[in-house]
Amino acid sequence: MSEITGKTAIVTGASRGIGRAIAVRLAKSGFNIAIVDACPLEMSKDCEDEVKTLGVEAKAYQCNVADFEKVGETVAQIAEDFGGIYILVNNAGITRDTLLLKMTEQNFDDVIAVNLKGTFNFIKHCTPFMMKKREGRVVSISSIVGLEGQAGQVNYSASKAGIIGVTKSCARELASRNITFNAIAPGYVETPMTAVLTDKQKEAIFEMIPLKRYGQPEDIANAVNFLCSADASYITGQVLSVDGGMHM
Repeated sequence: MSEITGKTAIVTGASRGIGRAIAVRLAKSGFNIAIVDACPLEMSKDCEDEVKTLGVEAKAYQCNVADFEKVGETVAQIAEDFGGIYILVNNAGITRDTLLLKMTEQNFDDVIAVNLKGTFNFIKHCTPFMMKKREGRVVSISSIVGLEGQAGQVNYSASKAGIIGVTKSCARELASRNITFNAIAPGYVETPMTAVLTDKQKEAIFEMIPLKRYGQPEDIANAVNFLCSADASYITGQVLSVDGGMHM
């Protein structure tokens, strides 16, 4: 615990679902948490309160991750409020699912802007703080569809595959500064984002999972916590699938 006392983790898309589970898990490990979400601050209050009960500092920030300038302002404020940045978890993401023939340019651009450009924006603004202290961990949430593709998700698949490319390139660039970059590729996880699927779609997915259970946000959070721990100090540029065996 002494090694991480006072160190801060930024988690984007942290007000609910996987992001909230990640924030809570990292807080249990002793990290102070900056909760970043595009939603109004009052919607992040529950997460902030829960994290504070774990004995660490926490503060919520409203930020559209696709807005480069706003991200820069938010990161600077977090660094000032907490005294530095050690961990960045790029979790914020949206979907605009539809078949290619029906997909509009706006459908494509919106998903790329949040999922992929948002990841770049936070890495761009956070890494100078990490470089100054010559330490840092960046974990970005990709997806099984970034590895395999998925009908009806050309935009989402492209964004999540792009995250893997960003992760590997940054891992090579900043390894000399003792900053690790890794990605996690979740399979089907029960969250508000996946709740919109029909029962038929959920049944079809279930049949593709060798472990025969759906993932929970905590499954992803535990993997993030590992990659941010001292036990993962020699791991960088990797993609960890957390999917019950869907992608082998």
